[in-house]
Amino acid sequence: MAAGDSAPGSTKVRLPREIWVLVVAAFVVAIGFGIVAPALPAFARSFDVGYTAASAVISLFAGFRLAFAPVGGRLVGRFGELWIYAAGLVLAALSTGATAFAQSYWQLLVFRGVGGIGSTLFTVSAISLLIRLSPAEARGRASGMWATGFLLGSIAGPLAGGGLIAISLRAPFLVYTVALTVALAISVPLLRGRTGARPSEEEEVAPLTVGRALRHPTYRAALAASFANGWTVFGVRVALVPLFVIEVLRNSETWAGFALAVFAAGNTATLLWAGRIADRRGRKPPVVVGLVVSALATGALGIIEVPLVFLALSLVAGIGSGLVNPPMTAAVADVIGSRARGGTVLAGFQMAADVGAIIGPLAAGMVAQIAGFGWAFGVTGLVSVLALLFWVRAPETLPKVERCDPTAETVAGERAVGAE
Repeated sequence: MAAGDSAPGSTKVRLPREIWVLVVAAFVVAIGFGIVAPALPAFARSFDVGYTAASAVISLFAGFRLAFAPVGGRLVGRFGELWIYAAGLVLAALSTGATAFAQSYWQLLVFRGVGGIGSTLFTVSAISLLIRLSPAEARGRASGMWATGFLLGSIAGPLAGGGLIAISLRAPFLVYTVALTVALAISVPLLRGRTGARPSEEEEVAPLTVGRALRHPTYRAALAASFANGWTVFGVRVALVPLFVIEVLRNSETWAGFALAVFAAGNTATLLWAGRIADRRGRKPPVVVGLVVSALATGALGIIEVPLVFLALSLVAGIGSGLVNPPMTAAVADVIGSRARGGTVLAGFQMAADVGAIIGPLAAGMVAQIAGFGWAFGVTGLVSVLALLFWVRAPETLPKVERCDPTAETVAGERAVGAE
């Protein structure tokens, strides 16, 4: 084992400075995205379009992220993480700045679509950098920190965005452009030349394809959990919780905001702890516990009629989601290995969450319309149960043996894939 490393499973490994750069950049990007979120539907409506057309602007962004993710993964493999990371921030900044000056609804659609491309380039390359720069035995912590940075930015952003709307509907987009420019100016110089060691010719590892990764049961389990997370956290939580609070609990939009806030609080409080547990005890235990907690809490939301109990369950559901995220990402990193190129594998992992976020609200909304909210939340909990079945069979991927050979991690990953 190299000098300065600690035993696998230890949480005493110091994270490289570059991890903190990525975390801060994620926070800046997320807070900017949160700033424009409250303004976007109203800005679209200012062009005299209906509610469906206004909603289409949001769906188009997600659609472009989903469609361009495989291309982004291939670009990362061909040109390297830093170039694509910078390109994603530049594209996002230019498209957001252009959005502020959009003169028609169709211009707004085009600019937001381009922004979705920039977003997926940034996300895939940033996660790839996170994997390459994180010590194998500290990937859970690194993933938890990165997710926390994004989440805190997503919480703080709408608070600032609401005030900017009072000035102008275009002001949030200008502020987001500045935020992206700051993230670009700070992070790229600090990351240049420090994006992780590349293997020598003797150590050269072929890029890990999605087809080969799918042979690994843990990658398949991560895809299932990512899909469930997208369905529950990014889809149903945002789409159904406010409607349930208003129409069933007979409370105001303020209570709906409370429910979303306490979910985020539970999520934030758990992310870093889950990352430490994943590095100390393994990736699998916190994911399994998190999926069980998420399934039970989410499934019970639709049968609760007491607002305070509903808030408590929302908090528990947030804790369950927080337990899943960092270990799940760390497990995907273990499958790829720090010296292999796995841009398309990461893109597939991201796409699973995006597909869940798109299908979840539609499917749950239809169930709620036909059978009621209880069944809709129950189906959402069932999705987490299905993901849990994948994880029950998945092997642990946390490195358990000390290594002196720098390629041993990748070789171990190759053997695990081949064993299937």
